[in-house]
Amino acid sequence: MSLPFLQACGKRKRCAEIFDFSDFCNPGYPISPTGPFRDNVRLFLRECGVPWDPAASDLPVWCTLLMHEKTGVVVPLYTVQETMTPSSASFCDHCRFAGWGKHYMSRWRYHLIIPKVGCWSRALEEGDLDAPNHLLHGLIHGNGFGHLICINGIEGGSKILCGREIMDLWDRICNNLLVRKVTVEDVSRKRSMDLRLLYGVAYGHTWFRRWGYRFLRGSFGVKEHHYHRAMEFLGSLELVKVLEDFSGTEHFKEIKQIICHYNGMNDTDLVTVQDLLRYMLTVKSHSTRESKPAVAAGPLASLKWKLSTRASPQNKHLLQTKPMKFRKFTSAVAEMGSRWRTRRMEQAAEVIVNALLEARGEKSGCTGMSRQDVRDAARLHIGDTGLIDNVLKILNNVIIGGYIVRRAVNPSTRILEYTIHEFDGGREPPEQLVGHDVYKDMAKVYSTVFLNYPTSDSVRSAAQVLLDSKYFMKEWPFQDEEDQLLTFICHLIPSIDRLETLPRKKVPPGEIIMVPLHATVRDLKAAAESAFRETYCAFEHFVVTDIEAVKETEDTEVLFGIMESGQEVWVRGRWMDGDSQLRYEGGSENWEVRCKCGAEDDDGERMVACDICEAWQHTRCCGIDDTDQDPPLFVCSACCKSFAQPKQEDSLLEFRYSGQLELSGCLLLPPTGEPEYDMGIQC
Repeated sequence: MSLPFLQACGKRKRCAEIFDFSDFCNPGYPISPTGPFRDNVRLFLRECGVPWDPAASDLPVWCTLLMHEKTGVVVPLYTVQETMTPSSASFCDHCRFAGWGKHYMSRWRYHLIIPKVGCWSRALEEGDLDAPNHLLHGLIHGNGFGHLICINGIEGGSKILCGREIMDLWDRICNNLLVRKVTVEDVSRKRSMDLRLLYGVAYGHTWFRRWGYRFLRGSFGVKEHHYHRAMEFLGSLELVKVLEDFSGTEHFKEIKQIICHYNGMNDTDLVTVQDLLRYMLTVKSHSTRESKPAVAAGPLASLKWKLSTRASPQNKHLLQTKPMKFRKFTSAVAEMGSRWRTRRMEQAAEVIVNALLEARGEKSGCTGMSRQDVRDAARLHIGDTGLIDNVLKILNNVIIGGYIVRRAVNPSTRILEYTIHEFDGGREPPEQLVGHDVYKDMAKVYSTVFLNYPTSDSVRSAAQVLLDSKYFMKEWPFQDEEDQLLTFICHLIPSIDRLETLPRKKVPPGEIIMVPLHATVRDLKAAAESAFRETYCAFEHFVVTDIEAVKETEDTEVLFGIMESGQEVWVRGRWMDGDSQLRYEGGSENWEVRCKCGAEDDDGERMVACDICEAWQHTRCCGIDDTDQDPPLFVCSACCKSFAQPKQEDSLLEFRYSGQLELSGCLLLPPTGEPEYDMGIQC
């Protein structure tokens, strides 16, 4: 593929260096930054990127070329610098939903983008910042706090990079640039399954945990202890108890077949739901030629991934992903052109079917017979071994009477086995049987056990907890490793600001300040001023007036010996633009969330505001379906109780909204009953 960037480099004085994809941003390669992110990102762009002349955007763009060693393809990594100005700035929904809405708005945002493969041959445009199908899209604010918005590997259209390779690259970049915190909204799906639920039960964590991402916050009031208890509860469900609870239901037979099939494949017994799902994922990871997880993450992305590597010759027939084609035995005989008569071969096939049925016994659809065992059983009734061998050669995905006979190598024993399954001859052959498509088997377990458990609401409630846990975060701990510099984390307490009355843990994060060993108090003030002015929109004219730790110390005093490197310091200042609309990443609006689920902040879920107290609540918690429109009038239960006295019920019903709508027709009361996440376990 010819990149226009490579052609443009021929006209420049500076040639574009091509870096190795797998080693890029490893420690010391190609740079070794040691300062705060705001300084490191400039060094990164200066040393690793070449400016791109934008064709359709005024945004500064740099391009870094990465050579993928396995394929020899050159992959473009673009870095786009977005400047926040009153006319062009937008608030960050990613910060708001992650609980960072009160972080001061940074002057710059840096977007790191690898476009989808088909877009490598054109210039990056401004509209691409909102595209959901990039192979990689990460956003980092100027203060070092960022968001992983989107990753798409194999399933996202990349035939070159898998999700794990892209994720490794992103993590190395964050490590190298000394990023402070990064969030991800895990809404990954595979077919009909949310992978945060599937992976949470199977492994006790999400896919992103491999790179250190941990629970940040849940929607609908879910706390971290709810999240961990729900995973433990679902994973510990015993398969025997599951079968007992599903006994007599329409799903019993298929669930039993799935459990028996994979239990028979494994060397050890599968006891719990966690054991079953983990083994199914393990089988799938060795069953196809596709690469492993290709993930898309974030509210703007359709998140997809594959959990697979190369197929092994032993199990590729058992675990194909394409629909299986079936044929009647007589058709297979006619195509083969055997020297035996068709009727005689049919009789031999019926003998084999009876042997398979007898061997299957009570374990319907769960066990198979080896080729030798089938041959020996048939010889008790048929003396012609050549006929038996000929029939066995044909019996693979063949319909005989009301049954389908299949042949596959058992991955555990490496022995060829025959299995038999019921088939209604009046219908079209099914697209798959148990063990043929592992993901379809997992989807059946997922939908039946987690979403439609028959005897208890605890399982469905616990599953909902995991589905409501979307936001995860990785934090890079603060490091003070420079012997020749003093490093401080400076927090701002403006002299006239509402934050004066709040606990200090509620204030926005501080800035990392580095000064020489011989620096004075005045030097630290100047460095703090420069950092805040350079980083945040509302601090253009900010001046530090005093530092709490050295409030009684002269400005000419040397810091060394007075303050310890690595400590947090609190500074006060003036001339902060408190009225600026660009003060906070989440916007200047100060609206209240007060929902029955316990949520006290915007979590990205659909909400409705009370028309009396103006507090916002989740529509789901108020009984409003996602497919329903917001009511023209909504009054929360607290406000109803405050003015709807028992003796005034009749007059309340006569109340009119805008002179048209009756309150009784518009008022939506929250449902009563048990708490949202009552799983029958101690949380």
